[in-house]
Amino acid sequence: MLWVLLLLVSWAVAGVACTRLCLAAVRAAAVHDVGTAGGGGRDLTLYETAFLSGGPRRVADVTLVAMARQRRLLLARTGWATVVDPLGRDDMERSVIGVIGPEGQSLIAPVRAAAATTDAVRGLADRLERAGLAVPDGAATTIVDGIRRVRLAALAVAGLGAVALLLPAASYLPRHLVALWFALPLTLTLSCLVIARIEVPPYALWASPAGRRLLGPLPPAGASTTADDRTYLTSVAVHGIRAVGEPDLRAAFAYREHHLDHDPGHRPGHSSGRHRAGDDSGSDSGSDSGSAREP
Repeated sequence: MLWVLLLLVSWAVAGVACTRLCLAAVRAAAVHDVGTAGGGGRDLTLYETAFLSGGPRRVADVTLVAMARQRRLLLARTGWATVVDPLGRDDMERSVIGVIGPEGQSLIAPVRAAAATTDAVRGLADRLERAGLAVPDGAATTIVDGIRRVRLAALAVAGLGAVALLLPAASYLPRHLVALWFALPLTLTLSCLVIARIEVPPYALWASPAGRRLLGPLPPAGASTTADDRTYLTSVAVHGIRAVGEPDLRAAFAYREHHLDHDPGHRPGHSSGRHRAGDDSGSDSGSDSGSAREP
């Protein structure tokens, strides 16, 4: 009867994880309702659109793409960023240049990560929160943590079920019935994840209902590279790097560099910091909807 104890543990793990996620969603909805009337009668800037659509990392991506299109930053297919014009035109650009160095080179992945945590991005987030357009830090973090716990609970239930099936089964209970009992808490966790994916799209982790309304009609992903810069960059702000049309630019963000301990500003060819394995993924899928506020 040891499988019964494992089943009880499975139900406890699944129930606690799903309950915490539901409570986090309820609290976030209450926060959203408070700020639904905020931000009316204003237009979003490019950086505000990027933050509300994908968070701090998206702001860094838009800044890099904008500077690359204006030939003030060179993004090579090999995953390196090189400063061409050391004079940034706004706080975001100056933050990116500060991360790389005025005449420096760096891998794009650490530049994206570091630029997303600069004072300029934090200031942008604070302004959007005060305007009622962005989800407060605590609410977004709680939802993401809740989703992560439910995923872990689903894995735990599957593992406990596998252990139960490997145990000597009681003669009166076939193994397929044991599996069926464990399928119930597993179904609960998977259903909770499906509902969370439907009800909590990636931008909902960053934009309040008022912020989502201001996002308005959004340009489609993959806007033509011949479109005006504003339309093109807005498409990148909303959809992420997958909206980048230039093959070389897409390759620069998709590149996987196998180096270790590389610091922004380090020039290629130095003997140190060149042996890293498993760099930043450079994509916008789970990373934007898998964490909150801190990419």
